[in-house]
Amino acid sequence: MPKVTVDGQELEVPAGATVLQACELAGKEIPRFCYHERLSIAGNCRMCLVEVKPGPPKPQASCALPAADGQEIRTDSEMVKTAREGVMEFLLINHPLDCPICDQGGECDLQDQSMAYGRGATRYDANKRAVTEKYMGPLIKTVMTRCIHCTRCVRFSEEIAGVDEIGALYRGEDMQITTYLEQAAAHELSANVIDLCPVGALTSRPYAFEARPWELKKTLSIDVSDAVGANIRLDSRGREVMRALPRINDDVNEEWLSDKGRYQVDGLTKRRLDKVFMRKRGKLTESSWDEAFKAIAKAKPGKNIAAIAGDMVDCETMFAAKALLGAMGSTLLEGRQTGVDYDVSNLAAVNFNTTFAGIETADAILIVGSHVRWEAALVNVRIRKAVKNGAQVFVVGPEWETTYPATFLGEDLSVLNRIPKALGDAMKKAERPAVIMGGAALAQGALGAGLKLIDKFKLVKDGWNGFNVMHFSAARMGGLMLGYAQKNGMADIVKAKPRVVFSLGADEMDFEPFADALKVYIGHHGDKGAHAAEIILPAASYAEKDGTYVNTEGRVQFAEKAVFAPGDAREDWTILRALADALGVSVGFDSFAELQVAMIKAVPALGEEGLADFGDLPKADSKAKAEGTISAYPIKDFYLTNPIARASATMQQCSAELLQGEELAEAAE
Repeated sequence: MPKVTVDGQELEVPAGATVLQACELAGKEIPRFCYHERLSIAGNCRMCLVEVKPGPPKPQASCALPAADGQEIRTDSEMVKTAREGVMEFLLINHPLDCPICDQGGECDLQDQSMAYGRGATRYDANKRAVTEKYMGPLIKTVMTRCIHCTRCVRFSEEIAGVDEIGALYRGEDMQITTYLEQAAAHELSANVIDLCPVGALTSRPYAFEARPWELKKTLSIDVSDAVGANIRLDSRGREVMRALPRINDDVNEEWLSDKGRYQVDGLTKRRLDKVFMRKRGKLTESSWDEAFKAIAKAKPGKNIAAIAGDMVDCETMFAAKALLGAMGSTLLEGRQTGVDYDVSNLAAVNFNTTFAGIETADAILIVGSHVRWEAALVNVRIRKAVKNGAQVFVVGPEWETTYPATFLGEDLSVLNRIPKALGDAMKKAERPAVIMGGAALAQGALGAGLKLIDKFKLVKDGWNGFNVMHFSAARMGGLMLGYAQKNGMADIVKAKPRVVFSLGADEMDFEPFADALKVYIGHHGDKGAHAAEIILPAASYAEKDGTYVNTEGRVQFAEKAVFAPGDAREDWTILRALADALGVSVGFDSFAELQVAMIKAVPALGEEGLADFGDLPKADSKAKAEGTISAYPIKDFYLTNPIARASATMQQCSAELLQGEELAEAAE
């Protein structure tokens, strides 16, 4: 390991580190615009200049210079100070002085660094260069005159997202950053370039002129738009969530966030259920909590009561419903609302065992029945990293546009019984083979055949477990841990003919088989579930309550309450606790803290943040066979997969413009 001296402090740095990283290890702050830890080195902003000896007597870009033994690095010399002032002066030559109306104001790297490292005056009196605005779609607002050509957006699109949509045109003073043919950036991670942009060139179009960062209350939360469980921060003002931003968590989402997780938040205030409704003479009419509870009690459900959990429900809500049904003598609980059923006697068999960080190190990956880009866009980023490191990818299912080279093996699941030579050879050669079973494969009953691949491909070895199941519902793993799974799925609930059915935000289920039951919808949006219900009890969304969520890799995470629910809406557990009184049973908790204690006592894994231990994988059934074909994937529209997204004007616009190809009329038209 090379030894370097930074401002008189001697230290050892890892082999291959840059001078910039050496300075940071020494606790020195190095200004930068183009350098980013997760992107390749461009070395084009020149802001990170330092003085290095031995070397030429001039400032050098620390981000692109390898640290070598015996280097003496100065970050505070007069030469460095003058060089940085000069670079900042050049960067500001064409930059417009529009900070008061710029959405980046208050969290702008250029503002901060010009204050810390700039001269405080300009010597430039010629006309400034101006650049026309570019259209980058419904999510990204551009003011390209502010662009300082750091190329972070270009490198992110090409290296992380794998979509070559943003690039540079022309040279020198004429250089411009733009999308291909100035069309919308149409991929699931496009808005991450807003976070990466160090100036106000790329800002959030839906959030434009809405708020300043110092006005907002910041709350740590979890993204529930898919089963990745991305760590997010909700910024709210008053009773409204203004925006969602990613938090850094290298084990889950690194520092990225899908466009849906980021922009569905405007749906939190639209189509909300904020009053109790009851269906009278075929029409939903406004009612009271007391009247609704009396109607449910009047149905005298006894043991004939069922609860169906939706895709975005927290573990506390599911446990409260389980406690209520248990007190009534019922075990009719199900979370797989679309009717999919698979064996859940061993949760290791339905878990993403490799972990998201682990899948990056796989060297051969078989994806069965999963459109990974839409089901888990951030896992797709990890698979792309594995491919960059030399992994081969094979896919069983209809073709979709991958962001890496992949071999499609057709739609017939029988390839799991008779392994094609190319797949077999790749898996045998692989030191870390991995299989990912998606929702379409589970729907066809292919889990058993998938488990047989564990021995065939030697997926489990010391320090490696390559068998994975990819869920796309934030509540799925938590529900399975809490017992929300009948042996034959929803078929068992239908067969039991319950007198009362509680729908806990379940909007994707088929309500037709429950025509004779009293359907009670406990949820937050007037979506499909509310339309089918006889009684609607308005509840809180994920942003309006504390809650525990478990992602598809079995990682237990906690989200905090950002705002209060609107109108008469209440947190779900309080509704279920009040229902217990109306039905004359005891559930054993009177506060959220007591509910959590009871839940953790029942399922201890839910009390510890981090990966839950589900034990060893089960032995595969030697008779299991994969049959049928995968004709389609469960997600038909990436932007409209849940009630919050369907209520979001931004998500509707993204779906119309980016997926359906509709051209939205301009105001002048």
